[in-house]
Amino acid sequence: MTEATRRESGPAPAAGAPEEVSTEALREAEAYIEAEEGATNRLGGMAGSIVTAIAVAMSLFHLYAAYSIVPTQELRYIHVAFVLLLCFLLFPAAARFRDRIRLWDIVPGLLAVGIIGYALWGGEDFTDRATVPERMDVVLGLVFIVILLEATRRATGAIMPVVALLFIAYAMLGPHLPAPWTHRGYDVSRLVGHLFMTLEGIFGVAVDVSATLIILFTIYGAFLQQSGAGKFFIDFSLALMGGRPNSAGRTVVLSSFLLGGPSGSGVATTVMIGSVASPMLAKAGFTRDAAGGLLAAGGLGAILSPPVLGAAAFLIAEFLKISYLDVLRMATIPTCLYYLSLLIMVELDARRFGAHDVRFEQEMPLGRMVRRYGFHFVSLAAVVGFMLIGFSPMLSVFYATAVTFALSFLRAETALWPRKLVRALADGSIGSLNAAVTCASAGIVVGVVTLTGLGLKFSSIVITYAGGSLILTALYTALIVWIIGLAVPVTASYIICAVIAAPALTKLGVPDYAAHMFIFYYAVLSEVSPPTALSPFAAAAITGGNPYLTTLQSWKYTLPAFIVPFVFVLAPDGVGLLMQVPSDGSILSIVWITLQTALGLTALAAAAQNWALRRTTPVERGLLLLSGLLLVVPSIIEPLLEAVTGRNIQYLVAIGLVIGVVVMVKQAYAPAGSVPTARS
Repeated sequence: MTEATRRESGPAPAAGAPEEVSTEALREAEAYIEAEEGATNRLGGMAGSIVTAIAVAMSLFHLYAAYSIVPTQELRYIHVAFVLLLCFLLFPAAARFRDRIRLWDIVPGLLAVGIIGYALWGGEDFTDRATVPERMDVVLGLVFIVILLEATRRATGAIMPVVALLFIAYAMLGPHLPAPWTHRGYDVSRLVGHLFMTLEGIFGVAVDVSATLIILFTIYGAFLQQSGAGKFFIDFSLALMGGRPNSAGRTVVLSSFLLGGPSGSGVATTVMIGSVASPMLAKAGFTRDAAGGLLAAGGLGAILSPPVLGAAAFLIAEFLKISYLDVLRMATIPTCLYYLSLLIMVELDARRFGAHDVRFEQEMPLGRMVRRYGFHFVSLAAVVGFMLIGFSPMLSVFYATAVTFALSFLRAETALWPRKLVRALADGSIGSLNAAVTCASAGIVVGVVTLTGLGLKFSSIVITYAGGSLILTALYTALIVWIIGLAVPVTASYIICAVIAAPALTKLGVPDYAAHMFIFYYAVLSEVSPPTALSPFAAAAITGGNPYLTTLQSWKYTLPAFIVPFVFVLAPDGVGLLMQVPSDGSILSIVWITLQTALGLTALAAAAQNWALRRTTPVERGLLLLSGLLLVVPSIIEPLLEAVTGRNIQYLVAIGLVIGVVVMVKQAYAPAGSVPTARS
């Protein structure tokens, strides 16, 4: 329960609905956060102080690197050294060894630091001999790769290290593989030299992004959290949306957007909002599964929402060599469409089951709350503001962190005095470990792909299987990204698919930025897809719902995230959703494709909820589904209709619009009692 708002007595909750989330439910939900971010040791005493000091030193080093100039190689190497040392101190080898540091935790961490010290001491001579490494280089390189994979196993689970080992095996067994997978093959010496001694493997692009952007944004998010921004955003959403029949759902949508922007973590956002909003959703009349599905969908929006978007978004900017501000701009319309569709579904929910009025006794009026704590909005917008006036992303997040620190002193209860400041600095580094170690291990995959040319081979295979069809290639690519995303974290899924799957789309004429955004969105969908659907499972733990039924509900709510990416890959003017003017269009093209897609998503939301102005008949529901598909993805429907009818089909968008209007008019003017109601 938050301090600024308290639930008061209202309509009786559904049978068995909790008045507040139990400690056991929160503990179970937090286990899913640990499944995503790793189960860290809870250390006290001298051990806790040492780990905190190392984490604070890591944050201070990266803040210094953001403001000053640290050479690329040194920055990446020192970043990985910090990451591996903290991973071994914080993540136990097994659950039974938790909450205590042992010798086998200290030795590999220090050994990793020593090996990186050896590489830094070698300087340019070390990197120059990458193609013909010395025996000591090979031995230390092999040891380092083993240490890295063990750190990754501890932090993220066994799947990512196994994937990395499979790619290493592919690099070594090339001559023995069947066509078209065959290649010349590489021995251990050459492979270690490429992966460990160059900036194209472990210390490649992914680690560069981790060292320059991901950690700075996690520090920024930690400063926001320690200054009370997260609590304020939830309180603000509750106060703004309270007192209406659909306030419960609206609160989840708004608070997930405000919290998700700076956090970039789907599971953490789901749990944070769910701990407050779950009882409110139960009071409003949501079933446990529907409430969990909505919470998970809101959490998914955290990875889609500016200004953070999740770690993979930083990689898009680096792979495409574009500004991170360009990535934010490309994500703006899809994010707005996502939350618009989510809000529409919430509104339809309120009408479909007659949501109860959930009222709140506010300890503080909304106006006073904003006057006292509204500076958190400035902190949230600062990073984008600095980029708009021309600062680099690194400097922008550095200054945004400084602004957050300074503004925290406007109120005594939010001030980042030394104790809170140390916690924020430590949390910033610790929060980046999962993504950072994933980036380092994914560097093995990227290094093998660049060394063997696997990306070009794979794209040719996909295009061949698709018969050169862009639609089938997009469908195959989405399936590949989705399947890989079931096994590895979002960041790793994006990195792997960006180097092996994106070339297939770009070969068929899809702009590179559209291909990478397509892959990013489908990598994110692993958050709500079993068997690793961590967000819905965490939400189900809070609401007491069935995890798999909750996942199905989350799929319904996240419908736009599955469909919209096809628009900017398949439709000629679809890049307008990424705020890119089509080659033969204008600014009006962006406006039209956005409006067209929004109308289509509205129709699809009504079909999914089986409710428009009132409950739909089976025929109306089918027509709304058709209308939505014709408006959102006419490029998929058109060839199917032409294949069935044998005729050239045109004006599908207009047909879809007419169908939707006809259904709405029929519902609006149908005689009372001729259409089933919510309770019939």
